[in-house]
Amino acid sequence: MGSQAHAAMLEASGIISPEDAKAIQAGLSQIMEEYEAHGVPEHIELEDIHMQVETRLRELIGEPAGRLHTARSRNDQVATDFRLWTTEAIHAVDVGLERFQRALLDRADEHADTIMPGFTHLQVAQPVTLGHHLMAYYEMAKRDRSRLADCRRRLNESPLGAAALAGTSFPVNRDWTAGQMGFDRPMANSMDAVSDRDFAIEFLSCCTQIALHLSRLAEEMILWASQPFGFVSLPDAWSTGSSIMPQKRNPDAAELVRGHSGRVIGCMTSLMVTMKGLPLAYSKDMQDDKAPVFEAYDLLCLSLAVMAGMVSNVSFNPARMREVAASGFSTATDLADWLVREHGLPFREAHHVTGSIVKLCEARGTGLDVISADDLVAINPKLAGSKMPDLSVEGSVASRTSAGGTAPVRVREAIAAARKEMEA
Repeated sequence: MGSQAHAAMLEASGIISPEDAKAIQAGLSQIMEEYEAHGVPEHIELEDIHMQVETRLRELIGEPAGRLHTARSRNDQVATDFRLWTTEAIHAVDVGLERFQRALLDRADEHADTIMPGFTHLQVAQPVTLGHHLMAYYEMAKRDRSRLADCRRRLNESPLGAAALAGTSFPVNRDWTAGQMGFDRPMANSMDAVSDRDFAIEFLSCCTQIALHLSRLAEEMILWASQPFGFVSLPDAWSTGSSIMPQKRNPDAAELVRGHSGRVIGCMTSLMVTMKGLPLAYSKDMQDDKAPVFEAYDLLCLSLAVMAGMVSNVSFNPARMREVAASGFSTATDLADWLVREHGLPFREAHHVTGSIVKLCEARGTGLDVISADDLVAINPKLAGSKMPDLSVEGSVASRTSAGGTAPVRVREAIAAARKEMEA
């Protein structure tokens, strides 16, 4: 693609003849067809892909093939190719993220009212809805897609025409070749053009953030599928059996996604360390820029497909989720809020009163929902004549109607807004 644009520009600028340009374009088209049909042959005696193409072009059209490399270098060629590849990779990752988001939206819509425990420090904290929990990952993916878009915008400048590092004395039209390849503009500095790999590091940074988000959900799936939690049952397609224990259903797919995140982080670190001490302009160290980017891309696309499939197909256990949500005095905050709202207590005093009530319930072996008005007065006489609030997990969840809250009405609003965003 880069060579075709370059050859057309050389002809338009009067640098090569129309006859040579026509022969070059025909030869390049044939080579593209050959590569698409049979792959790129490996000729070890040829240094790289650039010489591979030029050698095959010479076999096809003869002497005019030698004119293709006029006014360019392998340095600006490879930088251009890498940016074009990364642009396509960003699109593919974005498509994977969109599918992941749609899976999250569908399941969140299905479970907008399903109550589950919300955790802090992996301790039951407050009741939330499963729909709300899944929508948190939708928001993460939304930010991931925004970062990819920013990365795409910054990388969309063409290095072609920078030549080895100093530009060229030929009257090339870099704006024209940039436009032909879908770039917004040519890069402004020829030395920066051939030596910059910020775009690859930024892409790896985006991949790393996505992998971290997927790893967090994978970890939750692993926990939720364990017997102590019992929140989900993973389909056979997303789990495997034990070689010795016939009863086991291991969450291997989620574990591999969790493991892949470490490798993606390693890929980013690898390229950053490669680039950290390189002087301007091009150095052969930069040949090692592609392997970590390709590896991270492959791992991430696989992880996105796995997690989208897992979210779509996992079976949730609402009864078990509600049972755990009601444990650990998870509506204690609702009681404290009620004391502030209905009795005007400062929150710190309400916090102290609620803590005393929790201790009383612990001693009795009961939940907060069976506490009486007399119990409140015994702890704090100011609370005489109180009508007890609804301290059920359903009441707690329904009351969280602030913007971004877990109340089902808010969850459904968030899902509707998200679907509108997706279609836009």
